[in-house]
Amino acid sequence: MYPHQTTVPAKPYPITLDLSHTALLVIDMQNDFCTPDGWADRKGFDVTLTQQPIEPLKQLLSVLRQTPVTVIHTREGHRPDLSDCPPHKLARSKNQNAEIGSEGKMGRLLTRGSKSHNFVDELQPIAGEIVLDKPGKGAFVATDLDLILRQRRIQNLLLTGVTTECCVHTTLRTANDLGYECLLLEDCCASLVPEFHRISVEMAQLIFGWVTTSEQLLTAIESSLT
Repeated sequence: MYPHQTTVPAKPYPITLDLSHTALLVIDMQNDFCTPDGWADRKGFDVTLTQQPIEPLKQLLSVLRQTPVTVIHTREGHRPDLSDCPPHKLARSKNQNAEIGSEGKMGRLLTRGSKSHNFVDELQPIAGEIVLDKPGKGAFVATDLDLILRQRRIQNLLLTGVTTECCVHTTLRTANDLGYECLLLEDCCASLVPEFHRISVEMAQLIFGWVTTSEQLLTAIESSLT
């Protein structure tokens, strides 16, 4: 039986979590961003970088699934008719040789319903976990995320996923403005540009919330049992 409350070592100072009022956001761990022949790979990025959070996330999920923590998986992508894709985003992707909606080896890039858009095999949601599709970078824009969190009386967010500076940070900033206490798990996030990850982590702990590692979080949870 896992405890509901735990204090986690973090920067800039420890944070106390009530696990029954905490949600884990697993942001955009999709084939398009983490797998060869996906959207990021087509743009010329090294997707081994965005694969790095997979193992720590697997370990994190194996424990948090035994606690009261709400687990939410997000996916960035667009309707098959691309009616929710801004023209400038579509044009930019075409210019970068990874046009949204075009056919790839796993189906249409960044398009809902394709394997390319789906989660990596290692991090598939299980029954009872929430899957949130979003058309943009932030998980709060054009979604019902805030409504879901408030219905469940969530106060704390554990932020993970890719990429640190883009979808994770955009979500973090909005969550901060909406009054949620945000804890970024730096080993469970990654960027396609390592320097962007470093700077984003530093900004998170200085401005928008707290930063720790999955190991420190899990150790704190286990210690609360004794």
